[in-house]
Amino acid sequence: MWKVGDFEFPEHEWQFPNKGAIESEEKLYYHLMTKKDIEDRLAKNDVIFVPVGSTENHGNGGPVGEDTLIVTRIAEMVCRKVGSTILSPIWFGSHPFHHIGQACTIPIPDQYFIDYLRSIITGLWNTGYRKMIFMSLHGQEYSLPVAIQEWGKKYQVPAMIYFVDFPRIMGGTLMDKKHGGPYDRPFQHACEAEQSISLALFPEFCDPENAENTETGGLLPPGHIDRGGDIYGNPIPGHCVMGNAVIECVSHPEGVLGHARDADASKAKDSIRKVCDYLLQLHNDILKTCPVGKLPDPQKFSMRDPAELDLLIKGVRNGGRHIYTLGWPC
Repeated sequence: MWKVGDFEFPEHEWQFPNKGAIESEEKLYYHLMTKKDIEDRLAKNDVIFVPVGSTENHGNGGPVGEDTLIVTRIAEMVCRKVGSTILSPIWFGSHPFHHIGQACTIPIPDQYFIDYLRSIITGLWNTGYRKMIFMSLHGQEYSLPVAIQEWGKKYQVPAMIYFVDFPRIMGGTLMDKKHGGPYDRPFQHACEAEQSISLALFPEFCDPENAENTETGGLLPPGHIDRGGDIYGNPIPGHCVMGNAVIECVSHPEGVLGHARDADASKAKDSIRKVCDYLLQLHNDILKTCPVGKLPDPQKFSMRDPAELDLLIKGVRNGGRHIYTLGWPC
């Protein structure tokens, strides 16, 4: 059994690496489906996984789309088991201050990013996907939850929307040996741990022969600020700081914070298996709680007029109203 906090969930068998499915005839992805495909899928499984990544410098050993490829390859494994849908990945994301200026990185301003995510949620809800699992290894834990909460405050309609921050689930499997993990150094960025995950999931896009090693540090003594993924439980999360870490285009133009040359796919297996097992458990618990076509009791999650809610939940295809009648922009 795996454990995250007080929550326990079972282990399953997972096979990887696998060929990516973004253009596969499997039609796991929303962008590959026809209207009929979507309607047929919703009748069987109305959960959708939303992979949120980034496009940023990961050094000479990893692709700039590494964060996106990690969440898509994991989503594909889970969706093959359960028959759900994956939204087209979000390739560009929010970044902390110290990332700005780094070559090969394309940061999106937070408010634009949040508005974009809110618009995606609205479109999915209007289509019938009202059970959403957002996923990220890139962090964005200071922006993605804001999008979810602001969407809920604006529309006030029943939905089940969750954000799974991968490092939080992977936990100890991402840590260094000093803290019980498999790695020689703490989890950071494009480091031994992240590059090991990439080698395990998509070795065809990695170049370990040209991977680089760098040393890291901040202004304050170690222990105040948490490291990558905020998995060590230090007093101040990494995204709650500005000015402790030197801007990376100056300190780490390589795009690597740690020893990427020490990456080994075998070290990442538990991290990948654990997050796959958790996503499987979450998916199954969502459908156990609210089976296909069912939502939480609208009267317990909204103060809107029941007649109005009924029309919105029915949607245009079933003689109701579309959600945009509540307001635009979304």
